[in-house]
Amino acid sequence: MHPGSQPTTPFGRRPLSLAMMAAQAAAKACPEDAVGHKWRIFRDVTEAKDRLAVSDRALAVLSALLTFHPETVLTPGTETVVFPSNRELSLRAHGPSPATLRRALAQLVEAGLVIRRDSPNGKRYARRDTDGGIAQAFGFDLTPLLVRASELAGLAQEVRAETRMRTLLREEIALLRRDIVKTLAAAVEAEWPGPWPALTERFTHLGGMPARGAPATLLQPAVEALRLLRGEVDKWLSEATDFTKTHANESQDERHHQNSKTDPALESERRFRGSPAAAERPDPDRARADQRPLPLPMVLEACPDIVLYARDGIRSWSDLATVADVVRPSLGISPSAWDAAVAAMGRDPALVVLAAMLQRAAMINAPGGYLRALTQKARTGGFSAWPMLLALWRLRHGAGGVEHRQAG
Repeated sequence: MHPGSQPTTPFGRRPLSLAMMAAQAAAKACPEDAVGHKWRIFRDVTEAKDRLAVSDRALAVLSALLTFHPETVLTPGTETVVFPSNRELSLRAHGPSPATLRRALAQLVEAGLVIRRDSPNGKRYARRDTDGGIAQAFGFDLTPLLVRASELAGLAQEVRAETRMRTLLREEIALLRRDIVKTLAAAVEAEWPGPWPALTERFTHLGGMPARGAPATLLQPAVEALRLLRGEVDKWLSEATDFTKTHANESQDERHHQNSKTDPALESERRFRGSPAAAERPDPDRARADQRPLPLPMVLEACPDIVLYARDGIRSWSDLATVADVVRPSLGISPSAWDAAVAAMGRDPALVVLAAMLQRAAMINAPGGYLRALTQKARTGGFSAWPMLLALWRLRHGAGGVEHRQAG
């Protein structure tokens, strides 16, 4: 190492690291004609902050350091060294504590974005020549930003490309999930021919919407799995369509049933309010409906309020059961009433009823009594969770005109 390349060591107990030495060596090699727009470089650093392991607080401190540089353009020389006091730097960095400020500065130095030019006593100041120019300055050297301008721009461009890819993947996942869940719900409701319960189970096992910060490496497999499932759903949907074309009369009856003005949930309540004999009379259609598995994604779409009680989301029926333990006391439902409902309906249908009751809490005066009444109907085969679920699902998607009738 020749004499002119000796590294500047930090003041006090701060150690000299390889990252500091590398940053100083790069600064010494900076071409004399290099020019960089400081705020454009700062924007690139902001976009690439995760790649650089720089926190938001460190970015605020870096922005404050740049404000002490009088020009918009960075050029090599002593002018790139800024020497604010801790008090002035803290004020421009929106008031971090002294300890936070020290950590942020250390992070910027370790990331190779600034260089410490410490004076013999650790103070920051500039020594001027006879003409009033800065002959030597002690403080923070911004030259690494100028040296790494192209690198930082490339990192920012990579981050933007990755962000765009993640956005496109998340959009495709959302669209695929919506198309699949609506098709499955319609197929199960209309009892179209095909393995719809198995397809619903596959969709449930794929889990919910990935976390907002999920990387592309996790989103891509999710998209591929949903594309494969969407292909299977479309294939069986095509076969079901061909089947219904050959049964025109049956198809017309089915459309008439689907377009009727009766809300299944309200109709279920009206039958309950009628004669006790009618409530206790078994219904073969309901018995067949109870054999159909309840799709969890459809439940969460129809009853989104219950998701608000989940700390980490709801990805399985077990998660929904855990959330139910929180929701049930808030509705005033006793443990005995809940145990009776689970015994009469089964765990999953009872969870659907609880989610539906939470969704319609404003319309139910006595949730405990309401659940006991449904439990009694379930014991005699006079209740199924399906009509309640379908009614709420239609409300969410504007089907059947139920929402407009209730609003009017």
